[in-house]
Amino acid sequence: MQPAGPLAGVLVVALEQAVSAPMCTRTLADFGARVIKVENPAGGDFARHYDDVVAGQAAHFVWVNRGKESVTLDLKSERGLQILHELLARADVLVSNLAPGATARLGVDRAALAERYPRLIALEIDGFGAGGPLSHKRAYDLLVQAESGVCAVTGRPGEPAKPGPAVADVTTGLYAALSILATLCGRYRDTGPAGGAISLSLFDTMAEMMGYHLNYTRHCGVEQQPLGMSSPAVAPYGAYPTGDRQTVVLGTTNDREWQRLARDVLGRPDLAEDYRFGTNSDRVRHRRDLDEAIGAWCAGHTLAEVQKAADDAGIGNSRYNTTTDVLDHPQLSARDRWREIDSPGGPIPALLPPAVVDGFEPPMGAVPGLGEHTDAVLEELGRTAAHIAELRVAKVIGPEYRAAAADRNQS
Repeated sequence: MQPAGPLAGVLVVALEQAVSAPMCTRTLADFGARVIKVENPAGGDFARHYDDVVAGQAAHFVWVNRGKESVTLDLKSERGLQILHELLARADVLVSNLAPGATARLGVDRAALAERYPRLIALEIDGFGAGGPLSHKRAYDLLVQAESGVCAVTGRPGEPAKPGPAVADVTTGLYAALSILATLCGRYRDTGPAGGAISLSLFDTMAEMMGYHLNYTRHCGVEQQPLGMSSPAVAPYGAYPTGDRQTVVLGTTNDREWQRLARDVLGRPDLAEDYRFGTNSDRVRHRRDLDEAIGAWCAGHTLAEVQKAADDAGIGNSRYNTTTDVLDHPQLSARDRWREIDSPGGPIPALLPPAVVDGFEPPMGAVPGLGEHTDAVLEELGRTAAHIAELRVAKVIGPEYRAAAADRNQS
């Protein structure tokens, strides 16, 4: 029998959309929490409709919404809001990331909930945090990455770029899950409040992620420049084409590693003894000369030859891979990291969550169809079939869920 997860018995209600809050609640679901995702009957979470490439479903949505129950409620109606409060009365956690001011208009902002449900942990994610000149603005991943300086240190000089993954959304979601777990831990150990309000903003999270760059510029007055696949902090550290049209990524993090790279890999004791490369600060200042020497050596060898020489010398290295390469990556297949999960469009592959907990297999629940669990949850709340049918006629809840491809028919 599969052991219950560490969060078994924890009920999470989610008023969420896009990526940040769904990443938070999916993380909680991965550890065994029950997550009820409350969605607008008119289309639900807008991320459901970003694209239809995963068996008719959106790639973002299936990634961050497995293992949840979907309930449709019109929260602009008094009866829909009443049902939400019945769920909150039973819940341990509420997670939301609606548009600025939306929870206050619904009367479910953190301040209102603290008095009504003292045991409820109410976490709200917004774009820029309360009390500042940007607090009223909508915030999407790219907008926050640009505002926080992340794009300025990504890409190449004169060609700023957004990091490929939704870094602002994902890191904020993970910080949110961490904050909830810390509060739950305090509750169960009697070292903290039973409930309480938690606020997180994408901008604050990205400012935290910029810690190195902000420290550097504050204390030396120099703006960090984007360096493509290199690092402004250490050298050598970057990508080099090999003789067989592959790309190897090599990195050193201290002077001892540099000495091994120069002597044992490159066969260049002259570089190891060159005053220009004596310390990491020296190497950063003379990065261009260093990269030319390493690049010339890599261009004369195959990827396999470069990686073997680096491995033998204890130098960090990797192969530059595309997303297609990663789908078939031997490290994932050898460690059995892929699972098959259910979805309204049929079974789809999904990666296990990163944490490997001895004795616990993550539940890897299904991706919910829009409103799939509405009737079952309402029955738990004491509604009869006739009452549920009447709520459906009044459009307090969405249409009855119809199994396969139902989400596509909703859009």
